[in-house]
Amino acid sequence: MIIDFHTHIWPEKIAARAVESLVKGSGGIYPPVSDGTLAGLLNNMNTWKIDYSVLQPVVTKESQVESTNLWVAEIQNQYKNQIVSFGGIWPHSENYKEQIDFVVSLGLKGIKFHPEYQNFVIDEDRFLKIYDYALSKGLILIFHAGFDPAYPPPYKTSPAQFAKIADSMQGGVIVAAHLGGSQQWDLVEKELCGKNIYLDTAMGFDFYSSEQFLRIVKNHGAEKVLFGTDSPWSSGKTELEKLYALDLPEKAKNQIAGLNAKRILGL
Repeated sequence: MIIDFHTHIWPEKIAARAVESLVKGSGGIYPPVSDGTLAGLLNNMNTWKIDYSVLQPVVTKESQVESTNLWVAEIQNQYKNQIVSFGGIWPHSENYKEQIDFVVSLGLKGIKFHPEYQNFVIDEDRFLKIYDYALSKGLILIFHAGFDPAYPPPYKTSPAQFAKIADSMQGGVIVAAHLGGSQQWDLVEKELCGKNIYLDTAMGFDFYSSEQFLRIVKNHGAEKVLFGTDSPWSSGKTELEKLYALDLPEKAKNQIAGLNAKRILGL
């Protein structure tokens, strides 16, 4: 089974504008591989033989919480054999428990946080209680990690901060995207490997070396690495080819490509 743990889409009426804006904001360094719609994602999944994609919506203001979660829940219900949806909350809200409960009520599997877009530093104490409550409800938490081309450093996440969060939480599944921190992989090796946290591969194979990836997998554990593309920003076909070309045991490749995600998602 192949599961892309990290994908993005937008409603059809705004997808073209959203993709164009994000391409411009990134300086064009990530050419999109689809039009950013659900149809575009499903077409790529079929072409690349991906069994499931996990939608990771980013809530950029509190007024989007209800509509965004309803939208992705409807997609999950309609395409339950192909799509798993995470939800989103506004981390600055005093009503975070109600928002998390709403995500749970819709049958969504987790919550996506983007500290740059949502403007918060991940390891501040006031946010730890949000993670703890969400994890207590059985939700998976995934965070954008490290470099984002639209935002200057210093970034609002670091491998050391993720290590602190992993040590602070009492169980549950937390995922640091981009192999623990885009452009921060030396620090991932030093500070995050071995911690109780999952890493996804999204937007990575073109940027970290195969040797570094293999070290991280060895020292962190293949059972805690998840295949992801950050679609529409990288090609599932290319990413999977690079994964399966690596000098890894077949079991580890299959774990990363989908079996780990299947386990934590309960598929």
